[in-house]
Amino acid sequence: MTHVPFELDTIFAGDKSLLADLKVQDTHFARLIETYHTVNRAIHRIETNVEAASDAHLEDLKKQRLAMLDEAAQILARARQESCTA
Repeated sequence: MTHVPFELDTIFAGDKSLLADLKVQDTHFARLIETYHTVNRAIHRIETNVEAASDAHLEDLKKQRLAMLDEAAQILARARQESCTA
């Protein structure tokens, strides 16, 4: 498979250990990450012309991805802060 942009391990490269811990410990985070990967790969398939989609559908997917990325960043920031104060 070709490189898929916007992978969370790349975006949050400094938090790989925390990402792994949260995936195991937080079911909401695990579902969020799984959905993020599904949407991200769908966007990649559309952008590389593997699958066809309307511009409106692609924009909707990108908005979904951004919202999930924002939520993941917030969860990671809280977990990072909690680990510093513990």
